[in-house]
Formats: sequence, structure tokens, C-alpha cells
Amino acid sequence: MSQQQNIAVAQTVLEGIGSGRAPEDIAALCALNLRFEIQGDDGVLPWIGHKVGRAALAEFIREIRLRTEPIAFDVEDILASDTRAAIVGALQTRIKATDKVIVSQFAIILTIADGVIARFQMLEDSFVVSKAAQLSSRL
Repeated sequence: MSQQQNIAVAQTVLEGIGSGRAPEDIAALCALNLRFEIQGDDGVLPWIGHKVGRAALAEFIREIRLRTEPIAFDVEDILASDTRAAIVGALQTRIKATDKVIVSQFAIILTIADGVIARFQMLEDSFVVSKAAQLSSRL
């Protein structure tokens, strides 16, 4: 696909998440065997880790809507090649269970093949996310 088409796919994902579209509708933009990856402390939050399938993205969207409250989500740029789109920005989110606020830079890298997202990879400060999600403050 072209760079402009890949930017459009990235914008569609962002608009879907931000507008409250159904998680399954957003996941329909993905390949059936989507590779979903968010590096971090597996087990602290259900969306951190490596998963396969459209359901992984739908679950991610459901969980962040259930467990967090967005304060700010600023997209600084969307960059693209013929096979990828990278969304770069900063976020501020409150974890509902602990009332702690996460402030982090992020990048979402979408690998796009045959018009669908084949890989969804999010990079953020996973230490801050894990620490904010834990009920005890032993970290």
C-alpha cells in the first residue's frame, strides 16, 4: 500500500478508538491472525504482552476503556512507509483502580499488508504503567 493509504489506516484506528466505536468494529481493520504486542510487565494489566488474533485488539480497547480514564492523548505525528504507519505522541491516563496518573510518550507501529493491520505494536513507558496499576507501592 502507499504511504498515504497507511496513514489513512492509522487515522481510522485512532478515530475509532477515540470516538467510542465498538472494539470489534475497530478490530475488523486487522488480519485474522494479527500479532498484538505491548512490551511490559505481563500480568499487571491484561493488555500488556504478546497475543495473536483480532480479539487481542478488541480486548485491549475494551480493557483500556474499562480500567482507565484518558486525560490527554496527543498525536504528534503519523509517519508511514509502504508497509507501516507509526503514530507518535504523548498520553496522560488515570488508572481507575489506583487513581494514579500515567504520563508517557508512546509510539504505535502498525504493519499493514493487503490493506489490513497485520501487527499492532505499542511502545510506552511500561514501568510507569505497571507501577501505577499496582495497588501496593512496593516498587
